Amino acid sequence: MTTTAGPKPEGVRLNKYLANAGVCSRREADKLIESGSVSINGKVVTQLGTRVSPADKVQFGGQTLSREKPVYLLLNKPKGFITTSDDPQNRRTVMNLVENACPERIYPVGRLDRNTTGLLLFTNDGEMAKKLMHPKYEIKKIYQVTLDKNLTKNDMLRIAEGLQLEDGMIAPDKIAYVAGADDKKQIGLEIHSGRNRIVRRIFEHLGYKVLKLDRVFVAGLTKKDLPRGKWRFLTPKEINMLKRLGH
Repeated sequence: MTTTAGPKPEGVRLNKYLANAGVCSRREADKLIESGSVSINGKVVTQLGTRVSPADKVQFGGQTLSREKPVYLLLNKPKGFITTSDDPQNRRTVMNLVENACPERIYPVGRLDRNTTGLLLFTNDGEMAKKLMHPKYEIKKIYQVTLDKNLTKNDMLRIAEGLQLEDGMIAPDKIAYVAGADDKKQIGLEIHSGRNRIVRRIFEHLGYKVLKLDRVFVAGLTKKDLPRGKWRFLTPKEINMLKRLGH
């Protein structure tokens, strides 16, 4: 016996609508809904899974929300900026570099340390951001590392085979000396782990100090024609490529 699927529910789930409007994450949105902070067409809604159609008027905190158009932006991050959307200590953040980019509220996808440079994605597409950060999708990242001393062949092999760090085993997908460099301090490292400070910790574990760390590739995107400190919007082709990741 074959069964046919019923009609697809109209509209989007309320928690996704709130996330797309830049209010909070979907998980936080569920809490807001249950607390009675959100209304649709003047009526308070506490039922999770409620769907919103384009004609509905959604309000939170006295403000009417609208689903923002999705924005995808790539920054070549300079040194000295922290990856956060708000810093109580008033330090320079990556948000200072993209604050005039668009009227929509965008957020960094993942993070780069204060002294790490290179590619950082921003978006208001919560689903896309979640996918890019989730370990199961194994998003490829390539770093160029400058060490305080030459990396020995033996240590390179140890890294390639995998190291036992305090939070578990880690092995890069590829590691090599940078072609054309006049020493063995310049290393290229391909990795898909998003663990905190993972590239620095790999080398520190073997007694090396990372002097420079530059992310030169992330999820199929490169630094081509993007100077340090500058940003650009992704092309439709690049956005489609990101949407296909993990399929």
